[in-house]
Amino acid sequence: MKAADPLWTPQNTKDIELLPVGTWWDAVSAPTPVADRALELLGDRSGAVIQDGIYGKTYWLIGVDTARSWCLRQIRVLTTLTDEGTLLGVPPASWGPEHRTHWRIALGPNRCLTDTDHLARALRRAVEDVLGPAPDGRQLCYRCQLPTDEPVPVAIEHSGSVASLTIYACPTHTRDYPRDAVAQAAARRRALERGRTR
Repeated sequence: MKAADPLWTPQNTKDIELLPVGTWWDAVSAPTPVADRALELLGDRSGAVIQDGIYGKTYWLIGVDTARSWCLRQIRVLTTLTDEGTLLGVPPASWGPEHRTHWRIALGPNRCLTDTDHLARALRRAVEDVLGPAPDGRQLCYRCQLPTDEPVPVAIEHSGSVASLTIYACPTHTRDYPRDAVAQAAARRRALERGRTR
């Protein structure tokens, strides 16, 4: 098989197989909410897509070395690095939604790699639509209390004053943000006890 083989299919038919990126394809990873919006925008221009229901990620297969310079919030390009290899868990071609990790858009004779120009445009817009405008500068994650270069606004709390409080999370802790009032109050109290205000 060569790098851009449109007829590539996983050889394993029984379980997820770790395959090296950069051999047949590279991959682009996005959080599922961003991927949902990008797939709406792409329509039938998307190639095959792997859905990882365990980690909340979605992966497009793209041509080797076609997206190394991308810089989008929470979007990762998986490619071969100079000093190490990268592996992607690839399900058997027959796996559908009955499996947690499956082909959200199935492989087919004319559906393997996604054109990176279309994908880049869709992901840029999806990031803006789903994550909102990029915060200005680094922010502290509400949970780990560490600064992050990719802050995700998880809540905007309004008070009687003019100013409102925006709470940020790092990409790792975005899904963990508590949504109920008691848990939110506890998180604020913990932050104040540590001497950190946002």
